[in-house]
Amino acid sequence: MSDPSSVGSSAGSSASGEKQDLERQIVYRKASLRVIFVLLPIWFFVSYGCGILFRDWLDANAPRVGNAPFGFWMAQQGAVICFVIVLVVYAAWMNRLDRKLNQGEGN
Repeated sequence: MSDPSSVGSSAGSSASGEKQDLERQIVYRKASLRVIFVLLPIWFFVSYGCGILFRDWLDANAPRVGNAPFGFWMAQQGAVICFVIVLVVYAAWMNRLDRKLNQGEGN
């Protein structure tokens, strides 16, 4: 039979390990939400703002891109390019966050 004192100490270390994992997950979740709340408004502004709301103003006041007015170009190409850039930045930022907080596939 095992010693009752050794059972209590292993249960205590397991509980503290679970608490640390939970705290690390909370920190990770908050940091990942911060990443999303930084990048989402940028994507929204470029795609909806520049492509729809400010298109006429951009057509009149911004330089042309090739033969197209800038507002039209942003609605057709610029928003897609910005979206791809946001995806790349998101992936790089989250990979750095994963390494910093040890949140890999194995954890």
